[in-house]
Amino acid sequence: MMAENRYYATGKRKSSIARVWMTPGEGQILINKRTLDDFFGRETSRMIATQPLVLTGTEGQFNFYILANGGGNSGQAGAIRHGIAKALEQYNPALRVPLKRAGFLTRDAREKERKKYGQKGARARYQYSKR
Repeated sequence: MMAENRYYATGKRKSSIARVWMTPGEGQILINKRTLDDFFGRETSRMIATQPLVLTGTEGQFNFYILANGGGNSGQAGAIRHGIAKALEQYNPALRVPLKRAGFLTRDAREKERKKYGQKGARARYQYSKR
């Protein structure tokens, strides 16, 4: 029916998850029903999210429908980048080498370390007073 040229991938970063649907098109990117520029205020986040397209030279060839949730701006940008890279790899396995070399297919496993009791943060202690 409609699923002939549609690719799906899930990207993750920190506590953010991005579900990415990729179809051939004119380069439209919709995130949570908003445009890329509307969704990300920071130029850096926009750049991070579109890095796989720039690297593979496929900007303007695909439409993306993305549902991102959890985490903040930076995490969601990373999750979207991860998802787009995985969808591109599905579309053309030959793109795996440059994407893998750039590190876009690797799930960034760094998570926030938990706060410990008796301390200010994960590692930060309360100030020690000698007197």
